[in-house]
Amino acid sequence: MSAVQQDTNVTAPSSTATAEARAAKLMKRRSRIRFFEIIVWIAAIAAYFVLPSKMLILTEIAILALFAVSLDLVLGFAGIVSLGHTAFFGLGAYVAGLMAMHFVAEPVTGLIVAGIVSGVLGLLTSFLILRGSDLTRLMTTLGIGLMMAEVANQMAWLTGGADGLSGFSPGPVLGLFEFDLFGKVGYVYCIAVLFVSTMIMRRIAFSPFGMSLKAIKGNAMRSAMIAVPARKRIVTVYTIAAVFAGVAGALLTQTTSFVSPDVLAFHRSADVLLVLVIGGTGYLYGGIFGAVFFTLIKDWLSVITPQYWMFYIGMLLVILVLIGRERLARWVEYLPERFSKKEDGQ
Repeated sequence: MSAVQQDTNVTAPSSTATAEARAAKLMKRRSRIRFFEIIVWIAAIAAYFVLPSKMLILTEIAILALFAVSLDLVLGFAGIVSLGHTAFFGLGAYVAGLMAMHFVAEPVTGLIVAGIVSGVLGLLTSFLILRGSDLTRLMTTLGIGLMMAEVANQMAWLTGGADGLSGFSPGPVLGLFEFDLFGKVGYVYCIAVLFVSTMIMRRIAFSPFGMSLKAIKGNAMRSAMIAVPARKRIVTVYTIAAVFAGVAGALLTQTTSFVSPDVLAFHRSADVLLVLVIGGTGYLYGGIFGAVFFTLIKDWLSVITPQYWMFYIGMLLVILVLIGRERLARWVEYLPERFSKKEDGQ
């Protein structure tokens, strides 16, 4: 064997090992907990003590945040634009209500069942979004949501129709903590579910699986050329997102003891997309930040101007688009370097 061949055989494994080490280091750096994430959860805990009279709106924020984070997993990482994510949200809401009424009143059990059923619907409908452009996917997912809303309206014997499903009451969480009139237990319950769900989705998003989704979003054809199974990845992430959307819907039912066709209305899909426009996509916490801003602004404007609050929400959205989120996010540059440095470590 010549000296050139020996050098080649030695260099190739060495280069591969170096590349693998660098990739592992990069993945570890990208997946580590950021300072702002710690602040988010500390603020959520502090709100319980600082704002005891605002438990209901804080619970609403937590539910909307989980719904938005589940959509971000599809939109921000896989690039799948959906106007029918509310179908999974609404299905989870109805399943949780039916579970509490006819089977098991314990909330966590209903939460799990609602997530599983919504995931099954996500799996069955995921194949409809594998073909076509973004416009085709928008219309397809919108159609799924509208059909689910009409099914809920027509099956009055099961869902209560336009009057909704009522007359049930969720039991104590894990058989220990009963829901109180002020919503304190409901808020803690929703925050706990939001935290666990976000950590699970975060682990998925910043794993090699999540990075492959980013590659598919950037260029599906090139991803296929390096043996990334785009179709399977999209089906998988769409199903996972449907599970967590169903969990969010179940939380709404369990904390309000009521569910109606409104949970399947088009405006919920529009609202959650607006939340992600405000908070940003591709890093999960945009759903949480957007939910906080959107809910508080909506609540404030609806008190000041009950008839025209949607006009001002639209105006804020236009301003956000004109100015650009990048400019609004420059406050990060004023943080200490160890808190503001980019995910790639540069």
